[in-house]
Amino acid sequence: MLLADQAFQAIRTLLLSGDVRAGQMVSISELVELSGYPLAPVREAVKYAETQGLVQILPKRGVLVIEPLPSVIQECFHLRYLMDQEGARILANQADREHLRELRQAHAEIRDEAGVNVTPALQRRAREVDRELHRVLEQALNNSLASRIYASNHDRITVLQLSRRFLSERIISAMDEHLDILDSILVGDDSGAMKAIRTHFVCTLRWWGMDAPDML
Repeated sequence: MLLADQAFQAIRTLLLSGDVRAGQMVSISELVELSGYPLAPVREAVKYAETQGLVQILPKRGVLVIEPLPSVIQECFHLRYLMDQEGARILANQADREHLRELRQAHAEIRDEAGVNVTPALQRRAREVDRELHRVLEQALNNSLASRIYASNHDRITVLQLSRRFLSERIISAMDEHLDILDSILVGDDSGAMKAIRTHFVCTLRWWGMDAPDML
């Protein structure tokens, strides 16, 4: 792997871990120090990160991490919604659902635990099962181009989500929304699954304090 690729992965890790946060302005020299890679590959890595929508290079000012602006939030979640709906439709018409049953159980356990006590460990598990559901929906598309688009969009969403505290109320409601999606898929109700995806999208935007696009 080229040094620039390694540097990009290091910067991506900084973003996805929250060590460098949404809306933060950082300098190239700071990224060199934080990533542990030399100046030249870090510069190349930052350019690539900009093409992925993770940062914006501001000449003579520094590097601005993706900002949690209403337009950015809406676009990222709308893109995921469009792809998740098709993934849910496909999954509802497939026979092998054992992994989905296990995933449903994991969601139910997290929802129940969140009603008692939300710990950092529970927050991490909530993010993991959230990511797993969306990964399963993405994989159902069986489209390598869509997978690349989905993965880069998921990175943007993760950075945006880390800019907000994951409240217990949202963990519970998000798990319930996911359970509605999974229950529809498990009984083969493709229209119900697609409707549940839309509800999850609308509720997510409301959590961010905005309405869904007029086109829905």
